[in-house]
Amino acid sequence: MDGAKRNPYLLAMGEGWIVPFAIVVATVAAMELTAFAVHKHVMHGWGWAWHRSHHEQRTALFERNDLYALVFAAVSLFFFAFLAGLWSPFWWIGVGTVVYGFLYTILHDGLVHHRLPFFRSPRRGYLKRLVQAHRLHHAVRNREGAVSFGFLYAPPVERLRSELRERQASK
Repeated sequence: MDGAKRNPYLLAMGEGWIVPFAIVVATVAAMELTAFAVHKHVMHGWGWAWHRSHHEQRTALFERNDLYALVFAAVSLFFFAFLAGLWSPFWWIGVGTVVYGFLYTILHDGLVHHRLPFFRSPRRGYLKRLVQAHRLHHAVRNREGAVSFGFLYAPPVERLRSELRERQASK
């Protein structure tokens, strides 16, 4: 195959798929940790003005909280458009952020909040736990006292219920 038609990001990494795949997987994991921290400390902190709409009954197709998706999309675009030219692994980090965004959209917006019309509530397993954990997060209508800030990882539901009861009892 002609070198001009090859993916320059694979070429720079020795044309193997293992390292790019590992970077994408590591980025998805790092994005979950980042999203947890942003959700807990920004969205439920100084960024509550945007996030509050997500804890209220949705009355339109979009909510103010969707602005966060635009911010994260801009970060992803930054990896592709600017950083990848400086160091080729940044391209794969950009791919990882896109994969995370896709998973977030499908699982959080689609499955948990039914913003995509083709999902049913799961009856067992990880997906059911994910939905239950997020519902427990939404059991608190204000920015303090919520539990379960991850989007792809859901702690055990009984642990979350216990934590929620303890927080409500200490008020």
